[in-house]
Amino acid sequence: MKQMIVHNEHNLMQMALLEEGKAVEFTAERTRERGLLGSFFKGRVVNVLPGMQAAFVDIGQKKNAFLYVDDVLHPHLEKQPKIKPSISELLRPGQEIIVQVLKEPVGSKGARVTTHYSLPGRWLVYMPVAGYVAVSKKIARESDRSRLKALGEQLCRDEEGLIIRTVSAEEQHEAIQTDLDTLRSQWLLIREKADSLPSPSLLHRDQSMIQRVIRDVYAPGSDEVITDSEAQAQVIRTLLEEICPGDEPRVRVHSGTESIFDAYGVQEQLNKDFARKVWLPGGGYIVIDHTEALTVIDVNTGKYTGSGGDSLEETVTETNMQAAVEIARLMRLRDIGGMIIVDFIDMEEAANRHEVAAALEQELRKDRTKAFVLGWTKLGLLELTRKKVREESTLPYVEACSSCHGTGKRYISPLH
Repeated sequence: MKQMIVHNEHNLMQMALLEEGKAVEFTAERTRERGLLGSFFKGRVVNVLPGMQAAFVDIGQKKNAFLYVDDVLHPHLEKQPKIKPSISELLRPGQEIIVQVLKEPVGSKGARVTTHYSLPGRWLVYMPVAGYVAVSKKIARESDRSRLKALGEQLCRDEEGLIIRTVSAEEQHEAIQTDLDTLRSQWLLIREKADSLPSPSLLHRDQSMIQRVIRDVYAPGSDEVITDSEAQAQVIRTLLEEICPGDEPRVRVHSGTESIFDAYGVQEQLNKDFARKVWLPGGGYIVIDHTEALTVIDVNTGKYTGSGGDSLEETVTETNMQAAVEIARLMRLRDIGGMIIVDFIDMEEAANRHEVAAALEQELRKDRTKAFVLGWTKLGLLELTRKKVREESTLPYVEACSSCHGTGKRYISPLH
């Protein structure tokens, strides 16, 4: 069972997703400062840089957006030219173009945008010009995959493409058809706005944070949403009635004097899980450090000495197994993206290293954001990547120290 705990305070909305009482996702959104991810813009090409095979597009934000050549070519690899053309053959300065935000602006970098458009719904993702149908790999039964693939191909028109989502495994034709019709209407409206509005202009913004999470995660019959706002509860009930017709919405309003995050133990969990050092159930701990290029995670035995008969190898492997499970959860909770290096405690046996990597991969399958375990380096470090689409969840709520500027060290002159 999953619980979505939604806390509203002034113009800030925070949401924690709990699985069996444990926080696995956290996100926050200022109601007046919605993110750009997934939004559509009518933009104007400012610069075309053949040397970088990229262009910069004015979408009306502080920084121009970055458009790479691969995001201009046809979305279907089979329909792309064998030899990649120069970006200058595809775009020219001053050209108006519809783009969708693929990655949020981060630091000094503007948003990354694409022309591989996609509109997510409850049961499927609609891609108006992709030209192919795909089925989620998380749908295990081949009979379901074959049925949904055939249904998707039957429903598509012209160059349309679809990705059938995991939650559609047992869904029927009518629900998927309704979802597709809604998304088609959204795309038509985007095209109509693009024809009438000047550039740069916002054409379509993705749903709010809570709407996206409910759309992607909520399972009728078992999951529930708990909020501290009656008005928001009514909005959520209406949304659930639309996406889960026939199911009684499981929505509750927290009315106690205690903060909703305190009442459900969320705040205590976040305080522990967003710390630099996070303790493991058996007494070991992990340390998470961020650099400009990557995130480094170090695993230590700490207080864990194993049970009486355990060898050193068994003790180390058990600590690493606990760490693998916790690292996958923390990556998801803290929305850590980019390159990640994990320094597990050294294991002598290759079978144990394989077991630890397999455990991490298994836990990462629960993550809605794509992550890949690349393997062990010659130095015994485990390499992995996780798609980075926005700044890490901690960044809006932490501030660099004015003395050390976030390094943890302060220069002291030998002259004093």
